[in-house]
Amino acid sequence: MKTLLAAGALSMVFSLFMTPVFIRLFKRLAWGQFINMDGPETHHVKRGTPTMGGIVIVLATLFGYFVALLVTQRGVSISALLVLFLMVGLAVVGFIDDFIKTHRKRSLGLGPAAKLIGQIVVGVAFAILALNFPDKNGVTPASTAISIVRDTHIDFDMLVIPAIIVIAFVVWVCVIVMATSNGVNLTDGLDGLAPGSSILAIGAFVFIGFWQDSQNCFNPHLASDVLGKCYEVRDPLDLAIIAAAIVGALIGFLWWNTNPAKIFLGDTGSLALGGALAALAILSRTELLLVVIGGIFVIVAGQVVIQLTYFKLTKGKRIWLASPLHHHFEVKGWAEVTIVVRFWIIAGLLVAAGVGSFYLEWVSR
Repeated sequence: MKTLLAAGALSMVFSLFMTPVFIRLFKRLAWGQFINMDGPETHHVKRGTPTMGGIVIVLATLFGYFVALLVTQRGVSISALLVLFLMVGLAVVGFIDDFIKTHRKRSLGLGPAAKLIGQIVVGVAFAILALNFPDKNGVTPASTAISIVRDTHIDFDMLVIPAIIVIAFVVWVCVIVMATSNGVNLTDGLDGLAPGSSILAIGAFVFIGFWQDSQNCFNPHLASDVLGKCYEVRDPLDLAIIAAAIVGALIGFLWWNTNPAKIFLGDTGSLALGGALAALAILSRTELLLVVIGGIFVIVAGQVVIQLTYFKLTKGKRIWLASPLHHHFEVKGWAEVTIVVRFWIIAGLLVAAGVGSFYLEWVSR
């Protein structure tokens, strides 16, 4: 518990006080946001606002996590390192995209294909690593079973051939990674929207990891009457600690990212947050529950898919006035702050539903 609280507090302090330093640095480097003139007119004033704020969040998370371990004399866990690997790996992909945008002064960085390739490369490496490093009980960070609130009986092991099992699992992980990171990326369109929503979604895994640790199947103090409810998850408390570090970093960053934002996440931040969210779900065995916990990102991404599909099928017709969904409400005349707060409310309700479902499953057993 001490490490968890320390990680969250240290990362929050780092991002809260160091973000202004990075804002000045990014301005000096001319890392400003390019605003597409075809977008909402209210966004034109944001042109030149420093971007790549994800760098601050990643550094704050690393600082909070490792310093907390040092202070409390707790060892590093492979599960937490895997979350950081996916988070930092996708941050690098996002940074390349952001750097191209700022360097060439345009709204398009990496092409869609190049960005997806980057996400797949990092996702494949994460998936392969997650199936290795068993602990003394033989539990690896990830399992080949599809999970909801714990592993289900639907397991890629049913495919029998080892190579096919690994390939199927890697494809599954890449789908989760791409869907989650692009979902957060699409939601990052208004000041504070993606960071605030991510605080709620990633914060859910602080509770989930802490609860899984107290009810872990290998906990020697676990009462015999709850063995049927226990969780076979490697390093659940360490997942809670790294989630707390990310949440702390986001809280400090949100202070400067609320309207009017002094700095933007950029693809560096949105892809990193999506990667962290995907990693936490995969390693905590709550993959499909992520659809509810990260429901706001599912809604936004789903609206974009439906809008684009309908646009192509009808040769130019639209269901909504704009996409992603938050821009539809902007076109309708809603104030930016109103949209953000209402989306936060929806995100919070979905997170509550997800965490509630997680706990109710334990109670029902």
